[in-house]
Amino acid sequence: MAILVNRETRILIQGITGKSGMQVTSELLDYGTRVVSGVTPGKGGQEVDTVPVFNSVGEALREAGPVDVAMIYVPPLASYEAAVEAIEVQIPLVHIFVEKMPVFDTARVIAHASQKNVRVLGPASVGAISPGEGKIGSVGGPAPDAVFSKGPVGIISKSGGMCSELGLLVTNGGFGQSTVVGIGGDLLVGTTFVDLLLEFEKDSQTKVVVAFGEVGGSAEVEAARVIEEGKFTKPFIVFLAGKFAEKLPHDTALGHAGAIVGLEATMEQKIKILKNSGAIVAENFEDIPKLIKKVL
Repeated sequence: MAILVNRETRILIQGITGKSGMQVTSELLDYGTRVVSGVTPGKGGQEVDTVPVFNSVGEALREAGPVDVAMIYVPPLASYEAAVEAIEVQIPLVHIFVEKMPVFDTARVIAHASQKNVRVLGPASVGAISPGEGKIGSVGGPAPDAVFSKGPVGIISKSGGMCSELGLLVTNGGFGQSTVVGIGGDLLVGTTFVDLLLEFEKDSQTKVVVAFGEVGGSAEVEAARVIEEGKFTKPFIVFLAGKFAEKLPHDTALGHAGAIVGLEATMEQKIKILKNSGAIVAENFEDIPKLIKKVL
């Protein structure tokens, strides 16, 4: 099965005529993903790699048919309007690749999406891939088969780069992935660790979930609560990066905007909370394949 994206997923790309939009269109088509339409105001009537371009989301849906995902590849200050345009017509999943989207705009988009029962992935999300099925976003770049393989391991990471690192580690360890998801590293994101654990719980292909966690934020603590409550019952392996950070000044911001030292719990507290919930905390990144083998 897999989650978020499969062989049947139909995609619309907003900002398809821009450099990033054109690049991702070609990557998705090469992977066999069904990109059925694109939108750039004022560019209607053009084509990008055989994909028809329309002036608005509404026009694209009328002319090219319904879609499951709207992917947003527009400049940061245009991302709010683009997201709202897709949310208003209730496209089920809105993936925001855009980096540096203003936090207030993100808050408004997430709130509006919640009212319309639309899932937002991102902002600053590299996307998601279900190996052998399809992908959304730029995850894996132009050669995802060199990194990802089909199998029983779900993967979650804020970092897009670590999605690929984890995918390669798991693949080289002899295990494939059901779906790999980059949620984005901003302070606010539309889809959380918990949201994805609940989706993976329902997915028959996924037998174990691996997450790349980090210092700061509450994502891992919230995941632990879901495990404790019995809402997620499969093995959950997590690696926490950034242990060195607690030796730095208390208000130091590191890497992702969501990784602010001391925001929720110390690293030691996080590890304790996770272990008490039944999660498996990997001491070393390279230990993950051995831990997967142990639980499977």
